[in-house]
Amino acid sequence: MATPTPTRPGPIARGSEAAARLPWLDRLLPLWILLAMAAGLLLGRLVPGLQGLLGMVQVGHTSLPIALGLLLMMYPVLAKVRYGELGSMARDRRLLTITLALTWGLGPLLMFSLAWLFLPDQPAFRTGLILIGIAPCIAMVLIWIDLAQGNREAAALLVAINSILQVLIYALLGTFYLQILPTWLGLDTEIVRFSFGEIARAVLIFLGIPLVAGFLTRWIGVRLKGPRWYEQVFLPRIGPWALYGLLFTIVVMFALQGEAITSDPVQVIRVAIPLLLYFVLMWGIAFAVGKRSGLDYPRTSALAFTAAGNNFELAIAVCISIWGVASQQALAGVIGPLIEVPVLVTLVYVSLWLRGLLFRSAEG
Repeated sequence: MATPTPTRPGPIARGSEAAARLPWLDRLLPLWILLAMAAGLLLGRLVPGLQGLLGMVQVGHTSLPIALGLLLMMYPVLAKVRYGELGSMARDRRLLTITLALTWGLGPLLMFSLAWLFLPDQPAFRTGLILIGIAPCIAMVLIWIDLAQGNREAAALLVAINSILQVLIYALLGTFYLQILPTWLGLDTEIVRFSFGEIARAVLIFLGIPLVAGFLTRWIGVRLKGPRWYEQVFLPRIGPWALYGLLFTIVVMFALQGEAITSDPVQVIRVAIPLLLYFVLMWGIAFAVGKRSGLDYPRTSALAFTAAGNNFELAIAVCISIWGVASQQALAGVIGPLIEVPVLVTLVYVSLWLRGLLFRSAEG
Protein backbone atom coordinates (compact mmCIF):
# COMPACT_ATOMS: atom_id res chain seq x y z
CA MET A 1 0.00 0.00 0.00
CA ALA A 2 1.34 3.36 -1.01
CA THR A 3 2.06 5.81 1.73
CA PRO A 4 -0.12 8.91 1.37
CA THR A 5 1.84 11.98 0.40
CA PRO A 6 1.47 14.64 3.12
CA THR A 7 -0.24 17.72 1.84
CA ARG A 8 0.93 21.21 2.68
CA PRO A 9 -1.67 23.62 4.01
CA GLY A 10 -3.02 26.09 1.50
CA PRO A 11 -2.28 29.81 1.64
CA ILE A 12 -5.50 30.67 3.45
CA ALA A 13 -4.78 28.08 6.13
CA ARG A 14 -1.20 29.31 6.46
CA GLY A 15 -2.44 32.88 6.88
CA SER A 16 -4.84 31.72 9.58
CA GLU A 17 -1.99 29.87 11.29
CA ALA A 18 0.11 33.04 11.32
CA ALA A 19 -2.70 34.93 13.03
CA ALA A 20 -3.29 32.05 15.43
CA ARG A 21 0.34 32.19 16.57
CA LEU A 22 -0.26 35.63 18.05
CA PRO A 23 -0.52 35.64 21.86
CA TRP A 24 -4.10 35.57 23.14
CA LEU A 25 -3.87 39.23 24.18
CA ASP A 26 -2.97 40.16 20.59
CA ARG A 27 -5.56 37.87 19.00
CA LEU A 28 -8.36 39.54 20.96
CA LEU A 29 -6.98 43.05 20.41
CA PRO A 30 -9.95 44.23 18.28
CA LEU A 31 -12.26 43.39 21.18
CA TRP A 32 -10.05 45.16 23.74
CA ILE A 33 -9.83 48.24 21.51
CA LEU A 34 -13.59 48.42 20.96
CA LEU A 35 -14.11 48.10 24.71
CA ALA A 36 -11.49 50.80 25.38
CA MET A 37 -13.12 53.16 22.88
CA ALA A 38 -16.57 52.53 24.35
CA ALA A 39 -15.26 52.98 27.90
CA GLY A 40 -13.61 56.27 26.98
CA LEU A 41 -16.71 57.63 25.27
CA LEU A 42 -18.92 56.63 28.21
CA LEU A 43 -16.55 58.13 30.74
CA GLY A 44 -16.40 61.37 28.79
CA ARG A 45 -20.18 61.59 28.67
CA LEU A 46 -21.10 60.30 32.13
CA VAL A 47 -18.40 61.63 34.49
CA PRO A 48 -18.76 65.39 35.04
CA GLY A 49 -15.53 67.34 34.92
CA LEU A 50 -13.45 64.40 33.71
CA GLN A 51 -12.26 66.24 30.60
CA GLY A 52 -11.03 69.15 32.68
CA LEU A 53 -9.27 66.84 35.12
CA LEU A 54 -7.53 64.82 32.39
CA GLY A 55 -6.50 67.95 30.51
CA MET A 56 -5.34 69.85 33.59
CA VAL A 57 -1.67 68.96 33.10
CA GLN A 58 -0.29 68.93 29.57
CA VAL A 59 2.92 68.10 27.75
CA GLY A 60 2.90 70.78 25.08
CA HIS A 61 -0.72 70.61 23.96
CA THR A 62 -1.10 66.90 24.78
CA SER A 63 -2.78 65.74 27.97
CA LEU A 64 -0.24 64.27 30.41
CA PRO A 65 -2.13 60.93 30.70
CA ILE A 66 -2.11 60.58 26.90
CA ALA A 67 1.58 61.46 26.77
CA LEU A 68 2.37 58.83 29.41
CA GLY A 69 0.27 56.25 27.58
CA LEU A 70 2.09 56.92 24.32
CA LEU A 71 5.50 56.62 25.97
CA LEU A 72 4.48 53.38 27.70
CA MET A 73 3.12 52.07 24.40
CA MET A 74 6.28 52.77 22.39
CA TYR A 75 8.98 51.79 24.88
CA PRO A 76 8.62 47.95 24.74
CA VAL A 77 8.55 47.98 20.94
CA LEU A 78 11.69 50.12 20.72
CA ALA A 79 13.39 47.92 23.31
CA LYS A 80 12.90 44.98 20.90
CA VAL A 81 14.76 46.70 18.05
CA ARG A 82 18.20 45.29 17.23
CA TYR A 83 19.91 48.61 16.78
CA GLY A 84 23.05 47.01 15.39
CA GLU A 85 21.05 46.02 12.29
CA LEU A 86 19.90 49.56 11.49
CA GLY A 87 22.97 50.10 9.32
CA SER A 88 21.96 47.32 6.92
CA MET A 89 18.42 48.70 6.82
CA ALA A 90 19.78 52.16 5.99
CA ARG A 91 21.55 50.67 2.97
CA ASP A 92 18.27 49.30 1.62
CA ARG A 93 17.75 52.11 -0.87
CA ARG A 94 14.78 50.41 -2.50
CA LEU A 95 12.80 50.36 0.75
CA LEU A 96 13.78 53.92 1.65
CA THR A 97 12.94 55.28 -1.80
CA ILE A 98 9.52 53.62 -1.90
CA THR A 99 8.72 54.76 1.65
CA LEU A 100 9.64 58.38 0.99
CA ALA A 101 7.68 58.45 -2.27
CA LEU A 102 4.54 57.00 -0.69
CA THR A 103 4.68 58.70 2.70
CA TRP A 104 5.69 62.19 1.64
CA GLY A 105 4.51 62.19 -1.98
CA LEU A 106 1.34 60.16 -2.40
CA GLY A 107 0.01 60.37 1.18
CA PRO A 108 -0.41 64.14 1.53
CA LEU A 109 -1.77 64.44 -2.01
CA LEU A 110 -4.29 61.65 -1.42
CA MET A 111 -5.53 63.20 1.85
CA PHE A 112 -5.78 66.62 0.18
CA SER A 113 -7.87 65.11 -2.62
CA LEU A 114 -10.16 63.17 -0.29
CA ALA A 115 -10.65 66.15 2.01
CA TRP A 116 -11.76 68.38 -0.86
CA LEU A 117 -13.87 65.63 -2.42
CA PHE A 118 -15.87 64.80 0.72
CA LEU A 119 -15.73 68.10 2.65
CA PRO A 120 -15.88 70.91 0.07
CA ASP A 121 -18.25 72.92 2.30
CA GLN A 122 -16.39 72.27 5.60
CA PRO A 123 -13.13 74.26 5.53
CA ALA A 124 -12.28 73.65 9.19
CA PHE A 125 -12.67 69.86 9.03
CA ARG A 126 -10.94 69.84 5.66
CA THR A 127 -7.96 71.73 7.07
CA GLY A 128 -7.75 69.30 9.98
CA LEU A 129 -7.62 66.33 7.61
CA ILE A 130 -4.94 67.91 5.45
CA LEU A 131 -2.78 68.55 8.52
CA ILE A 132 -3.19 64.87 9.42
CA GLY A 133 -2.19 63.78 5.92
CA ILE A 134 1.17 65.57 6.04
CA ALA A 135 2.18 63.98 9.38
CA PRO A 136 3.35 60.34 9.06
CA CYS A 137 2.95 58.28 12.21
CA ILE A 138 5.86 57.96 14.65
CA ALA A 139 4.08 56.19 17.52
CA MET A 140 1.26 53.67 17.05
CA VAL A 141 2.70 52.47 13.75
CA LEU A 142 5.35 50.59 15.72
CA ILE A 143 2.61 48.63 17.46
CA TRP A 144 0.90 47.65 14.19
CA ILE A 145 4.17 46.57 12.57
CA ASP A 146 5.12 44.54 15.63
CA LEU A 147 1.72 42.79 15.71
CA ALA A 148 1.90 42.07 11.97
CA GLN A 149 5.34 40.47 12.46
CA GLY A 150 6.97 43.13 10.29
CA ASN A 151 10.63 44.13 10.38
CA ARG A 152 11.18 46.08 13.62
CA GLU A 153 14.53 47.43 12.53
CA ALA A 154 13.07 48.75 9.28
CA ALA A 155 10.17 50.21 11.28
CA ALA A 156 12.49 52.02 13.69
CA LEU A 157 14.57 53.41 10.84
CA LEU A 158 11.55 54.59 8.85
CA VAL A 159 10.00 56.19 11.92
CA ALA A 160 13.27 57.99 12.71
CA ILE A 161 13.54 59.31 9.15
CA ASN A 162 9.90 60.45 9.15
CA SER A 163 10.47 62.19 12.48
CA ILE A 164 13.41 64.19 11.15
CA LEU A 165 11.51 65.10 8.00
CA GLN A 166 8.49 66.20 10.05
CA VAL A 167 10.61 68.72 11.88
CA LEU A 168 12.16 69.99 8.65
CA ILE A 169 9.27 70.09 6.18
CA TYR A 170 5.92 69.84 8.04
CA ALA A 171 5.43 73.60 7.95
CA LEU A 172 6.44 73.75 4.29
CA LEU A 173 3.98 71.02 3.33
CA GLY A 174 1.25 72.69 5.36
CA THR A 175 1.81 75.93 3.49
CA PHE A 176 1.82 74.14 0.15
CA TYR A 177 -1.36 72.10 0.66
CA LEU A 178 -3.34 74.82 2.46
CA GLN A 179 -2.25 77.86 0.44
CA ILE A 180 -0.18 77.24 -2.69
CA LEU A 181 -1.87 74.19 -4.26
CA PRO A 182 -5.45 75.47 -3.64
CA THR A 183 -4.45 78.77 -5.30
CA TRP A 184 -3.17 76.91 -8.36
CA LEU A 185 -6.45 74.97 -8.54
CA GLY A 186 -8.69 77.99 -7.93
CA LEU A 187 -9.85 76.71 -4.52
CA ASP A 188 -10.21 78.44 -1.16
CA THR A 189 -7.00 78.86 0.82
CA GLU A 190 -6.22 78.71 4.54
CA ILE A 191 -3.49 80.95 5.96
CA VAL A 192 -1.70 79.14 8.77
CA ARG A 193 1.44 80.01 10.72
CA PHE A 194 3.24 76.94 12.02
CA SER A 195 5.44 76.78 15.07
CA PHE A 196 8.73 75.04 14.32
CA GLY A 197 9.33 74.64 18.04
CA GLU A 198 5.93 72.95 18.54
CA ILE A 199 6.68 70.40 15.85
CA ALA A 200 10.21 69.68 17.09
CA ARG A 201 9.04 69.38 20.71
CA ALA A 202 6.31 66.86 19.80
CA VAL A 203 8.79 64.71 17.86
CA LEU A 204 11.43 64.83 20.58
CA ILE A 205 8.96 63.88 23.31
CA PHE A 206 6.96 61.16 21.61
CA LEU A 207 9.83 59.52 19.73
CA GLY A 208 13.05 60.76 21.32
CA ILE A 209 12.31 59.67 24.91
CA PRO A 210 11.16 56.08 24.18
CA LEU A 211 13.84 55.66 21.51
CA VAL A 212 16.64 56.55 23.93
CA ALA A 213 15.04 54.42 26.66
CA GLY A 214 14.69 51.42 24.33
CA PHE A 215 18.27 51.71 23.08
CA LEU A 216 19.73 52.03 26.60
CA THR A 217 17.60 49.14 27.88
CA ARG A 218 18.91 46.80 25.16
CA TRP A 219 22.52 47.98 25.53
CA ILE A 220 22.55 47.62 29.33
CA GLY A 221 20.51 44.40 29.40
CA VAL A 222 22.65 42.58 26.83
CA ARG A 223 25.90 43.70 28.48
CA LEU A 224 24.79 42.67 31.98
CA LYS A 225 22.75 39.51 31.36
CA GLY A 226 23.52 38.48 27.79
CA PRO A 227 21.45 38.44 24.58
CA ARG A 228 19.68 35.16 25.34
CA TRP A 229 18.28 36.40 28.66
CA TYR A 230 17.33 39.72 27.08
CA GLU A 231 15.48 38.17 24.14
CA GLN A 232 13.89 35.18 25.89
CA VAL A 233 13.22 36.47 29.42
CA PHE A 234 13.17 40.26 29.57
CA LEU A 235 11.37 41.13 26.34
CA PRO A 236 8.45 38.72 26.92
CA ARG A 237 7.94 40.32 30.33
CA ILE A 238 7.70 43.90 29.05
CA GLY A 239 6.03 43.07 25.72
CA PRO A 240 2.39 43.20 26.94
CA TRP A 241 2.93 46.69 28.35
CA ALA A 242 2.88 48.10 24.81
CA LEU A 243 -0.74 46.99 24.41
CA TYR A 244 -1.61 48.14 27.93
CA GLY A 245 -0.27 51.57 26.99
CA LEU A 246 -2.24 51.52 23.74
CA LEU A 247 -5.51 50.65 25.48
CA PHE A 248 -4.92 53.23 28.22
CA THR A 249 -4.19 55.90 25.61
CA ILE A 250 -7.39 55.05 23.73
CA VAL A 251 -9.52 55.26 26.88
CA VAL A 252 -8.08 58.65 27.86
CA MET A 253 -8.22 60.03 24.31
CA PHE A 254 -11.87 59.17 23.85
CA ALA A 255 -12.77 60.26 27.38
CA LEU A 256 -11.33 63.70 26.61
CA GLN A 257 -13.33 64.04 23.37
CA GLY A 258 -16.33 61.79 24.10
CA GLU A 259 -18.86 64.61 24.17
CA ALA A 260 -17.53 66.23 20.98
CA ILE A 261 -17.61 62.92 19.13
CA THR A 262 -21.07 61.81 20.26
CA SER A 263 -22.83 65.18 20.12
CA ASP A 264 -22.68 65.49 16.31
CA PRO A 265 -22.52 62.00 14.77
CA VAL A 266 -23.34 63.24 11.25
CA GLN A 267 -20.22 65.41 11.12
CA VAL A 268 -18.18 62.58 12.59
CA ILE A 269 -19.35 60.28 9.79
CA ARG A 270 -18.53 62.89 7.14
CA VAL A 271 -14.98 63.19 8.46
CA ALA A 272 -14.68 59.44 8.98
CA ILE A 273 -15.36 58.50 5.34
CA PRO A 274 -12.26 60.15 3.80
CA LEU A 275 -10.15 58.91 6.70
CA LEU A 276 -11.33 55.34 6.18
CA LEU A 277 -10.60 55.52 2.46
CA TYR A 278 -7.19 57.05 3.12
CA PHE A 279 -6.04 54.30 5.50
CA VAL A 280 -7.25 51.46 3.31
CA LEU A 281 -5.92 52.94 0.05
CA MET A 282 -2.51 53.89 1.44
CA TRP A 283 -2.03 50.50 3.08
CA GLY A 284 -3.19 48.57 0.03
CA ILE A 285 -1.10 50.59 -2.42
CA ALA A 286 2.01 50.35 -0.24
CA PHE A 287 1.60 46.61 0.30
CA ALA A 288 1.14 46.02 -3.43
CA VAL A 289 4.12 48.21 -4.33
CA GLY A 290 6.31 46.44 -1.76
CA LYS A 291 5.36 43.02 -3.11
CA ARG A 292 5.83 44.07 -6.75
CA SER A 293 9.22 45.59 -5.89
CA GLY A 294 10.49 42.28 -4.54
CA LEU A 295 10.57 43.18 -0.85
CA ASP A 296 10.13 40.31 1.57
CA TYR A 297 7.09 40.15 3.86
CA PRO A 298 8.64 41.78 6.97
CA ARG A 299 9.77 44.83 4.96
CA THR A 300 6.56 44.98 2.92
CA SER A 301 4.50 44.96 6.10
CA ALA A 302 6.66 47.68 7.66
CA LEU A 303 6.30 49.75 4.50
CA ALA A 304 2.50 49.35 4.35
CA PHE A 305 1.81 50.36 7.94
CA THR A 306 4.33 53.20 7.84
CA ALA A 307 2.61 54.60 4.75
CA ALA A 308 -0.90 54.24 6.20
CA GLY A 309 -0.38 55.57 9.73
CA ASN A 310 -0.47 59.22 10.76
CA ASN A 311 0.85 61.31 13.62
CA PHE A 312 -2.42 62.49 15.15
CA GLU A 313 -0.64 63.75 18.24
CA LEU A 314 1.27 66.29 16.16
CA ALA A 315 -1.73 67.25 14.02
CA ILE A 316 -3.92 67.76 17.10
CA ALA A 317 -1.20 69.77 18.85
CA VAL A 318 -0.82 72.06 15.82
CA CYS A 319 -4.60 72.51 15.49
CA ILE A 320 -5.01 73.31 19.17
CA SER A 321 -2.14 75.80 19.16
CA ILE A 322 -3.60 77.65 16.15
CA TRP A 323 -7.39 77.32 16.46
CA GLY A 324 -8.00 76.15 20.03
CA VAL A 325 -9.00 72.93 21.78
CA ALA A 326 -12.70 73.25 20.84
CA SER A 327 -12.05 73.89 17.14
CA GLN A 328 -13.35 71.69 14.33
CA GLN A 329 -9.78 71.36 13.09
CA ALA A 330 -8.79 69.74 16.39
CA LEU A 331 -11.92 67.59 16.36
CA ALA A 332 -10.93 66.23 12.94
CA GLY A 333 -7.64 65.17 14.50
CA VAL A 334 -9.47 63.45 17.35
CA ILE A 335 -11.75 61.58 14.96
CA GLY A 336 -8.62 60.25 13.24
CA PRO A 337 -7.75 57.60 15.86
CA LEU A 338 -11.44 56.68 16.09
CA ILE A 339 -11.10 55.41 12.52
CA GLU A 340 -7.40 54.56 12.32
CA VAL A 341 -7.20 52.23 15.31
CA PRO A 342 -9.87 49.68 14.32
CA VAL A 343 -8.96 49.89 10.62
CA LEU A 344 -5.25 49.25 11.13
CA VAL A 345 -5.93 46.51 13.66
CA THR A 346 -8.05 44.84 10.98
CA LEU A 347 -5.24 45.33 8.48
CA VAL A 348 -2.85 43.55 10.86
CA TYR A 349 -4.93 40.40 10.34
CA VAL A 350 -5.20 41.06 6.61
CA SER A 351 -1.41 41.41 6.49
CA LEU A 352 -0.87 38.09 8.27
CA TRP A 353 -3.34 36.41 5.91
CA LEU A 354 -1.57 37.85 2.86
CA ARG A 355 1.71 36.60 4.25
CA GLY A 356 0.44 33.03 3.94
CA LEU A 357 -1.12 33.76 0.55
CA LEU A 358 1.69 35.65 -1.19
CA PHE A 359 4.99 35.22 0.65
CA ARG A 360 5.15 31.73 2.13
CA SER A 361 6.92 30.16 -0.83
CA ALA A 362 9.49 32.95 -0.86
CA GLU A 363 10.14 32.42 2.85
CA GLY A 364 10.77 28.73 2.31
